[in-house]
Amino acid sequence: MNPFARRKARRLALQAIYQWYFTNDEISELTAQFQKDCNPKKVDAPYLSELIAGVINHATSLDEQMLPFLDRNLADINPVELAVLRIAIYELIYRLEIPYKVIINEALELAKAFGAEASFKYINGVLDKVAKQIRDT
Repeated sequence: MNPFARRKARRLALQAIYQWYFTNDEISELTAQFQKDCNPKKVDAPYLSELIAGVINHATSLDEQMLPFLDRNLADINPVELAVLRIAIYELIYRLEIPYKVIINEALELAKAFGAEASFKYINGVLDKVAKQIRDT
């Protein structure tokens, strides 16, 4: 597992999930679209597929994990921040081999790259609480 290829998979997954938020495209269409130009040496394509399908198929249960820790309604969360949170919570639940600190750090990097200026602070606060709930931190 190449950590840089995983990082690129997360970036593409974020874009796909963001697109899904607005278009409700089929998982297979999104996966094909975002894997089309993937260089297998630079992107962990199977992980990209897993994240897209996993987050979309489990969006409701992922949202339920974060609801107790939100200071606003789910509908009021910026779609980029929501996608970042969903990806990270998916990984916290379904990818136990990845240390929670790595998952949170990757989420913060996504938020810094794609989110609003201080969104990483909000995401960090929510994910820290969710991680404590899901994992023994």
